[in-house]
Amino acid sequence: MDLAAFWLALAPLLFVLLQGGAYWLLARNWVGASRMPVGLARVFGALKWLNLAVYIGGLVGIVAWWPSSWPIAALVGFTWVFGVVEYVNYFVVRLSYPARVWLLEVRHFRTPRLMRDLRLAGRR
Repeated sequence: MDLAAFWLALAPLLFVLLQGGAYWLLARNWVGASRMPVGLARVFGALKWLNLAVYIGGLVGIVAWWPSSWPIAALVGFTWVFGVVEYVNYFVVRLSYPARVWLLEVRHFRTPRLMRDLRLAGRR
């Protein structure tokens, strides 16, 4: 049960991190030169909503297979919350800044680059 709960917390995090990595690898082709291709924007737009379903499903599974010890439960909870933070960072509000300016910058609630690219791709 503990392992199932951990994987249900880790899988959504890995899913979002893979999307983020794929986005940045692909973005090298258009950032600063053009716009995100419309087809790719549709894929990432759909992933934004699919991610929510994956996180909700993961949370339901975590609750159903709640870990038997508090250290494992804390690890599972931390992993799931970290995944939610990564989702927010890519799709809601930018949270990643250099450490020396983090407190100053995060208060501006800037739109993540991925979301700006999605909006620009829709304006063709």
